[in-house]
Amino acid sequence: MFVFAQVSFAQQEPSLESRYPLIPYPQELRAQDGFFIFNVKTVIIADKKVFSNEIKQLQSLLGMKLEISETAILKNFIEFKIDPNITKAEGYILDINKNKILISAKDNVGIFRAIETIRQLLPNKIEQLAQDSNADTWSVPAVYIKDFPVYEYRGMHLDVARHFFSFEYLEKFIDRLALYKFNKLHLHLTDDEAWRIEIKKYPKLTEEGAWRSFDGHDSACIARAKATGDPDMEIDPSHIKRINGKEMYGGFYTQKQMKEIVAYAAERHIDIVPEIDMPGHSRMAIKLYPFLACTAGKETGQGFSVPMCPCNENTFTFAENVYSEIFKIFPYKYVHFGADEVNKESWAKSAECKTVMEREQLKNVEELQSYFVRRMEKFFNAHGKKLIGWDEILEGGVTSSAIVMYWRSWVPDAPIIAAKQGNKVIMTPGNPLYFDAIPDKNSLMNVYHFNPIPKGLNKQQAANIIGAQANIWTEYIPTTNRLEFMVYPRMLALSEVLWTKKTNDASFLKRLQYQYKRMDVMGIHYRLPDIAHLLQQNVFTHSDTLNIQSPMRDLTIHYTTDGSMPTLQSPILRKPIIITKSVVYKIDLFTKNGLRGEVNTARFEQQNLMPSIKVKRNYTGLNVAYFEGAFKNVAGMQGIQPTNKWNEVDLNFSKEHIHSGTFGLEFIGVITVPQDGVYSFYLTSDDGSVLKIGDKLVIDNDGLHTAQEKNGQIALQKGSHFFELDFIEGGGGYKLQLQYSMPHSNQKQDVPITWFK
Repeated sequence: MFVFAQVSFAQQEPSLESRYPLIPYPQELRAQDGFFIFNVKTVIIADKKVFSNEIKQLQSLLGMKLEISETAILKNFIEFKIDPNITKAEGYILDINKNKILISAKDNVGIFRAIETIRQLLPNKIEQLAQDSNADTWSVPAVYIKDFPVYEYRGMHLDVARHFFSFEYLEKFIDRLALYKFNKLHLHLTDDEAWRIEIKKYPKLTEEGAWRSFDGHDSACIARAKATGDPDMEIDPSHIKRINGKEMYGGFYTQKQMKEIVAYAAERHIDIVPEIDMPGHSRMAIKLYPFLACTAGKETGQGFSVPMCPCNENTFTFAENVYSEIFKIFPYKYVHFGADEVNKESWAKSAECKTVMEREQLKNVEELQSYFVRRMEKFFNAHGKKLIGWDEILEGGVTSSAIVMYWRSWVPDAPIIAAKQGNKVIMTPGNPLYFDAIPDKNSLMNVYHFNPIPKGLNKQQAANIIGAQANIWTEYIPTTNRLEFMVYPRMLALSEVLWTKKTNDASFLKRLQYQYKRMDVMGIHYRLPDIAHLLQQNVFTHSDTLNIQSPMRDLTIHYTTDGSMPTLQSPILRKPIIITKSVVYKIDLFTKNGLRGEVNTARFEQQNLMPSIKVKRNYTGLNVAYFEGAFKNVAGMQGIQPTNKWNEVDLNFSKEHIHSGTFGLEFIGVITVPQDGVYSFYLTSDDGSVLKIGDKLVIDNDGLHTAQEKNGQIALQKGSHFFELDFIEGGGGYKLQLQYSMPHSNQKQDVPITWFK
């Protein structure tokens, strides 16, 4: 028996990243000399019955019909075998030298994971095979690897309800999950907007419920496509058709198609976790089958849509009939029930619910939700299934056998409570694992530094955290290109967190450079790396220099100054540009094959140093005004009286003053800088924030959004200046951070408390 050793990146030679650019990185890797060459005479030594799928996957990968034998030979072979000494689930040993490849594993899953490691070691052009290749040979570098995943559940989620993605694309997505060693695909198949899976008992769910006229999200995507010229935000015309003379948008998967997708994923040892969201997010089902709502639930309701009625036996009949068909399509233990964001107003008004609550001795509508979940969990368990629910299922009580999927970052105790009471927990907090959140320059490493184990758990309790997944909600993701821009490369960072656990920024970023080239060959429209030290608002007193470097070799920087979007025909930034007057640059990165990055707008404004002020104050720090309520932008706080006021030494305000999930804050005071010059400020917030110094707007990071950083500069004279920072929180957990860098420096640091005294 051997012991798996944890990898230590610090001990690896720099050349390892180029020779073995693996993501996720193995637990243990030892370099060996030479290469193994696959050719038409290479033999697969394996039991044809035991490893039929893995043999098929390897041959498909290589594009070669290799001979299969169960008899040992001297060289030029790859051998699969089960090793009972390997005790870790999905664990494997991969030993490659110039004569042979040996793969030993605990089970078939480990054999396949090793094949995917070989896939990453093969030349990038292997990804162009598409089942048809004229290649005579393929080479892989010699190496010795011992490997296994740290977490049992390594998932990606895809919402196909808001925008539909084709059968063919799901297969492509699954293949990429396999490449990076994910083992779960959570498909969000139903929501208010559409129903995407055929249910034979209720045919209207897809005959009518899979199609809609353009809704608010669709219209927003169309408007953005027109405003920005971004074709990736346009509605995919392949999912539009005329029904009864009307233009309708949508699509669905037949049960036959979904069974084929399930089989395709199973060959790659990926479980598909279906989600039929109940009782909330069910507007489409209720529209088609009105009996599902409570008698008092026909009104629209505030916030989220009116849910299914847990006090009506017809609701349970419907739910059980739907899930009975789902269970036959998806042969896995995990099935997702949803149970999130339930607007319970109609339940509170319902006479039927009052009767049920009295009969079941339920104190409130939260316990009524728990009643619904518990009853459905019994049905799941009777069919050999494990119920997964979003963390709202904890409200009102939940059995310890239910699996909790934690997403609400603003309820940090939820996964701790669940793990302590024995529930298995899947971590998917909105920050940083909601990949529908628009990425910025910090997003990739925020994912890479994510720790699935929350603080406050002992070793036994931490074992209940079985893994994590990233969620992709698609309200504003109408195309596969946009989807890929949002997912890659963040998905690769998550794969290493969940498989390897040990992280090393420098090593990961080096290996990622090689993975970008592989993704180029695969045709993935990934998000290009950010340009370092590029500010959005630049200030100079006499002159400035636009001096930026491409973050990757083979990327070119194109720019315009006339307000138009850069193209491959726009000027290339080859050397620093001296700036002596106010100007706006639009800057973008391009790959050789035309893949573009995000357009960066860099404004340059000539300013004189803002004169310092002399001010007498009867306080130190910052005066804070608190406005309770929901605001779409910071301007919404103007003209209304604050709910409360207090004083803080800096922007790290105490939560004890906050009594609502949605609110606004206004920080007013004086900031004192130590020398003349142009200061850079970096403002990160979730949601909106606006920074003003004196009479100047320095940073506009306004609006409802996830945590993102924006920056700006201002020319200040040494001394004191009026300071104002407005911030709004729209619900979902707030973040507010202000950093700065000194004149002629790019070093970011937190604004010191002494500057506000």
